Amino acid sequence: MSTRTASWLAWSLCGLTLALIACTYAFVVLITIRGHPTDVYSYLTPLGLVSCALVRGVIASRQRTNPVGWFLVGSAVILAFQDFMFQYTIYNQVSDSGVLPLGQEMVWLLSWTYIPGFMLLVALLPLYFPNGRLLSSRWRWVVRLAFLVTIVYAVNSAFLPGEVKDLGIVNPLGIETLQSISSLINNVLFVTLFAVIFASALSLVFRFRHSRGQERQQIKWLAFAAALLPVWLVVNFPIESFSPLLFAVVDNLLFMSIPVAVGIAILKYRLYDIDRIINRTLVYGSLTLMLALLYFGGVTATQALFTVLTGQVEQPQLVIVVSTLVIAALFTPLRRRIKTSKMV
Repeated sequence: MSTRTASWLAWSLCGLTLALIACTYAFVVLITIRGHPTDVYSYLTPLGLVSCALVRGVIASRQRTNPVGWFLVGSAVILAFQDFMFQYTIYNQVSDSGVLPLGQEMVWLLSWTYIPGFMLLVALLPLYFPNGRLLSSRWRWVVRLAFLVTIVYAVNSAFLPGEVKDLGIVNPLGIETLQSISSLINNVLFVTLFAVIFASALSLVFRFRHSRGQERQQIKWLAFAAALLPVWLVVNFPIESFSPLLFAVVDNLLFMSIPVAVGIAILKYRLYDIDRIINRTLVYGSLTLMLALLYFGGVTATQALFTVLTGQVEQPQLVIVVSTLVIAALFTPLRRRIKTSKMV
């Protein structure tokens, strides 16, 4: 494939992704107009895909021989198509007796097409990052297993009976006989999928251990973005309970961080700033976590003490205000100390 053809194809796929996102927003607005307001996630997820699609288009068009860019472009199209089909189906439900064509076909595609997009990101991308080549020929078995899992998982989901995506619509091509063995199939697929993802991540660890110079810095960018995800899985539940808007914003920003980090690494832009970014993230992240624990622990302890002394369940607003002021007073000297520290 020539450079011109590769660039045209990459930006065409990027344009297709943006067109799907625009159509998704149109359905979200139409659903809201019909008196079925959607949650904030429906507005933010397509917005996150916009920046991801642009980053992916740049990578694929500039480095046509590097499959990492094409993995990203492919996943962008698939995820955008998933969002489009989801909103398409919801609109078909809330509109007058399903006026849109291909309603059943959309539900069927919605049941399984997310799987290839997911596998491109979590299984194949780490294996080929950053130079587009496997660490050695021994890792080809992981690629073959990843393709096998993707095909079997997609076929199983495509014909598995039952409700699709909590939409209240059953899979139109679901085979009832699969229901009896679906648990066994899903357990086998889950274990195999976990093994593929683990092996893929392990290859990146081995690559980092044997890397030097620029390649090491490239891997650090992806590792930094990926390391934020398990941390988010630990803290996202209380955040979602406290503020769904904040949860949706942070969740989508973390989703965007993976392709952005890959783009910076592959395009080799300001690679050596990653050490400073990691350092500051650790310092300020630890500081924020410590102060949050002190705040919630202090408020909880004060409430328990206030309940014991007064017998009242609800503590006065003054106690929360005082706790906030104490945390603010602790934060200021710690922030100044960090700024003057040699760590940053």
